[in-house]
Amino acid sequence: MNTDTVRPAVTELRLSAFKTHRGVTLPLTRLTLLSGESGSGKSSALQAYEILARLGSGEPLARAVGEVAGSPAACVPAGARPDEQGRRGFRIGCTVDGPAGPVSLDLAVQAEPELRIVGERLTGGGETLLTTALTDPNRPTVQAAWHTAGATPVTRAPLPDDRLGTSLLPLRVAGKTEGQRLVLAAAEQVVVALRSAFVCDPRPEVMRGVGAGGTGGAGQDGGCGADGAGGAGRGAGARRSGRGAGSGGGPGKPGGVGGAAGAWGARKRMGSGGGEAGSWGRDTEGARGEGRLRSSCDNLPAVLERTSQECARRHAVLVAAVREACAGPVEGLRAVPRQAGGTGHGAADAAGVAGPAGSSAPQGGAVGVRAVLDRGALGELPVEQLGDGELRFLALALVLLTGPEVLAMDPVGEVPSAHQQMTVMADGMDRCMDPRQARELVSLALRMTDRGHVRLLGTVRDPSVAEGLPGVQVLHLGV
Repeated sequence: MNTDTVRPAVTELRLSAFKTHRGVTLPLTRLTLLSGESGSGKSSALQAYEILARLGSGEPLARAVGEVAGSPAACVPAGARPDEQGRRGFRIGCTVDGPAGPVSLDLAVQAEPELRIVGERLTGGGETLLTTALTDPNRPTVQAAWHTAGATPVTRAPLPDDRLGTSLLPLRVAGKTEGQRLVLAAAEQVVVALRSAFVCDPRPEVMRGVGAGGTGGAGQDGGCGADGAGGAGRGAGARRSGRGAGSGGGPGKPGGVGGAAGAWGARKRMGSGGGEAGSWGRDTEGARGEGRLRSSCDNLPAVLERTSQECARRHAVLVAAVREACAGPVEGLRAVPRQAGGTGHGAADAAGVAGPAGSSAPQGGAVGVRAVLDRGALGELPVEQLGDGELRFLALALVLLTGPEVLAMDPVGEVPSAHQQMTVMADGMDRCMDPRQARELVSLALRMTDRGHVRLLGTVRDPSVAEGLPGVQVLHLGV
């Protein structure tokens, strides 16, 4: 067992056959950065992880693949030839360490002519705990067999071919025998780790749209010269109707090591439950009202308003980090009322605040909030007037300093937060930033991951931003 983590965490990502990757295994530590030339597969690696995470959250396969990669065919390795039936696909997997020991999950997905999971294998404790296979192409099911170790060594039953079988096991396994309890412990460990992922891609152009009074929204192409990181396709419907199953609790839950979760907003525990989409793609006004940060960070002012009130110490750390990354003085960071009919040009006009901090209160009817930097004698500056790199730094720093209760994600509600750790996935972590800003962000990430409640998997163009920082693993792809 990898003793680096007592909370379930993905410690290895396998890209057996996915896009540009063939036979690639990536070891993941608490802070792993992927570097490489354009086209080396940095973004693809994160996409494979996100597909696994979405499936672990109960999403149907069509949505998990469509939201991330745009189309199933895009995931098939280049040059892969169809078989006699015209079938092509991809294979991905991961290893999750935790209280149940190392548990491996591997998937074979058919992308053409019809999207379906054609094979799944879950292994742990020296046993094959679950296998699935497509036995009848005309049926929307796979034949599953899971470890029982009782009077009947193996239990067989059909499972839907558009869902992750591992996430369905808690609903099918009673936990009466030692073998069944092993299956449940391993399945829960994988589901907890996969569902505890948050994909963060701050979009300065979208953040500015909201800050200036626009509606904003996710799913637009990223700016800043993204290294092959365009916006994901939206609206991919599930191939079949039906509702997904949550990763319910039940007998045989693995034990865990307690301790403080270290997450902001612990006052309000959000339930997980089932459903097709979980909380992925929660780009709705509801998330803004909850004060939960979306992946594009377009509702950052509302979240800042909440977090600044809930934890003054963490907010002070955020302000100190922003001070190091921004040009000019930074004495504070806060959310202020935004006035109806504001033009969005200048702090005094759009924020309804004239002059330096502490001056007169807003006049007229306030509509929502906007985030401003306190520049001391220079007055207040709306954050949407910051540079792209400064905006992305602010958003990513906020994510690293918060937790699942503040982010638009759906961790397993049945498992205490002290037994979980969040994994932040940040593609283009240094995008738009100068080396000084990028290094400051990596240093902040290192401090937070050392505390054990958060992990980070990111991509960078310039690996030198991590030089001399112990505890940062840099994997060079395409070498």
